[in-house]
Amino acid sequence: MCLVLVAVERPYRVVVAKPGLDGHDRGAKVIARALRDAGFEVIYTGLHQTPEQVVAAVVQEDADAVGLSLLSGAHMTLVPRVLEELAKADMDDILVIVGGIIPEDDIGRLKDLGVAAVFTPGTPLPTIASWLEKALDQREEGLASI
Repeated sequence: MCLVLVAVERPYRVVVAKPGLDGHDRGAKVIARALRDAGFEVIYTGLHQTPEQVVAAVVQEDADAVGLSLLSGAHMTLVPRVLEELAKADMDDILVIVGGIIPEDDIGRLKDLGVAAVFTPGTPLPTIASWLEKALDQREEGLASI
């Protein structure tokens, strides 16, 4: 008997989350819809999520990436907590992107912590979707060679 494994192509799964007490979710909803329209499978967690809830959604949905939308200024508190929770869940290979009102000085700090990309207001939606698809494709190619 010969067993043949065939790669199954599936859309990438992305959790879009609003951690913290920020109640402004229009941007997160716009991003979620743009990613969906670009072919991603998108799970939007809704408002007021704790870092633990965000990571639970990532685990439960078997997500490839998580997008964190932050407008409150709490990004240097909440993003590191999400990254810590991902590491605790042995999910630190999940691609983490951040969007929202992020001061230029903090972008490098977030990337040093492990954030793959930071998108600020005005970034064209197709740019975000194509960047994410390319980054996930590269990650998949890297995993396939292991």
